[in-house]
Parts: sequence; C-alpha cells; structure tokens
Amino acid sequence: MRMIIFFDLPTITTKDLKEYRNFRKFLIKNGFIMMQESVYSRLILNNNSAKLLKNQVYKNLPSAGLIQMLQVTEKQFANIEYMRGKSQNKILDSNERITIL
Repeated sequence: MRMIIFFDLPTITTKDLKEYRNFRKFLIKNGFIMMQESVYSRLILNNNSAKLLKNQVYKNLPSAGLIQMLQVTEKQFANIEYMRGKSQNKILDSNERITIL
C-alpha cells in the first residue's frame, strides 16, 4: 500500500515558513519521498502501520493550510499515468530493499 500526502501551506509569515519547513522535514524523516512539490508518498506494509503513521501525521500538522491524505494499493499506484514528464527514479522506494532477519 501507499500513503500519499498532498498539502498546500501558507508561506507568508516567518511562523508559516517555519511550520512548512518542520512539516516537510517530518515527512522526509518518516520515509516519505517527494513525488511533486507538496505531494509526498510512502510505502506502507499493512493497515496497522498505516494507522500509526496517520496518528504521527496528525500530531505534526501545521496550524494552517490544506493537508490531504490518500491510501492506495500498490497496483493502483503502479497505474499512475504520466501525461507529461517522467517518473523520478532518484530514490529507490520498493520492498526489495527490506532485509528479513
């Protein structure tokens, strides 16, 4: 499964900018990769990990702006159609990197 976060945050005041930077750092620190500006996705293994991650996101929400969350299956995510531009393959984001001990 994938969790996708879309956000549109104000960046007018210094407080707004700080909250924007903190939220973006939180996403990156927690394994989200940028698909587009203000669109981040992360691979999740099951519904339990999705619930935990969702709670963490709620705890780190900025005070203003629009933030949306969407969960899709890997099959649905793989069906993304690129109408212009290409997929960014700078960062590997697959379950092939998981080490089972």
